[in-house]
Amino acid sequence: MTRLERFRAEVPRPGPSDLRAEEERLLAAMLAPAPGRPEPRRPRRLRLAVAVTAGTAAAAVAAGLAVAGGDEHRVPAVRTMPAAHVELLQHAADAAGRTPELHPKPGQYLVYRSVTMNPVESNSANGRHARYLSRANRTIWLPVDGDATRGVLETDALPPRPYPGEPLPPEARRETGHSGPERAADFDHRAEWLRTDYAYLSRLPADPAGMYRHLYSHLGTGPKADAQAWQNVGGMLTEAYMPAAQRKALFRAAAAIPGVRTVGKAVDAAGRTGVAVSLDVPGSGQRDEYIFDPKTYLYLGQRTVVTNASLAQAPAGTVLTSTAQLSVHLTDRPPSPNPH
Repeated sequence: MTRLERFRAEVPRPGPSDLRAEEERLLAAMLAPAPGRPEPRRPRRLRLAVAVTAGTAAAAVAAGLAVAGGDEHRVPAVRTMPAAHVELLQHAADAAGRTPELHPKPGQYLVYRSVTMNPVESNSANGRHARYLSRANRTIWLPVDGDATRGVLETDALPPRPYPGEPLPPEARRETGHSGPERAADFDHRAEWLRTDYAYLSRLPADPAGMYRHLYSHLGTGPKADAQAWQNVGGMLTEAYMPAAQRKALFRAAAAIPGVRTVGKAVDAAGRTGVAVSLDVPGSGQRDEYIFDPKTYLYLGQRTVVTNASLAQAPAGTVLTSTAQLSVHLTDRPPSPNPH
């Protein structure tokens, strides 16, 4: 499903209990299967504050900061890490720590510069439904010690692209110019095990078996659980930073997830060519790819590629989402967000 990451209502803010109830109602409605639609995917780890265009606000609630962290009452399965089978991720683990490391301190911010492309669905005033691919240069400041509501975001819109197989709708061309600085999130209700801030990630297991168990936190067994564990890997790579020891463990654990395979050459959202590892997401007609530099094995970005045209409702082989992580650095203070 389209990963929209922000919701702001142009109405007076409801109380916490009302807001939570409304999130749950809308989330349930958005995740209910619709005739002719691919099976919905479990909401991914938090990615913050993509601009919401007219007609997309309801979808944003379902996929953004009201993150469904899984069934909190699920009995955890006993996890024994299988043998790692993906050589590319083993190379990435070996390379972790070869480049200069960042050493974040409490109170600091990690600054991520990236290029993004995400599907947008819109409904015009005359009821016409349209889709297109929204693109942007993006800079986000996220606090080292968590609480995404203290994050700050700036974006610069790039020319949109048509949704594969469809014309570019007129409203897509209205996405122009600079946005921000603005608050990256109005609320952050992630479950503890879905956190991706440095303070949390730096406390995760530094051994592959322990990291493997973390990736499957509150998940069941089988292909759907494997796909969500793989998406959890992406959540810990994109706009997230962890010490080299945890990165090594993450790559070795990811190399053991059933169904993960190398797919060869892939291009990220900035046009850089790398090599990718992927996993097919059951029921979606798509695969999630993570792209690495073929020489240094540094993480470049990720993308979603159509594998089944009927399920994904887009031509096979086309790219629906794409990111490119350009740089990561530290700062003591972000820019002040504009008022609402």
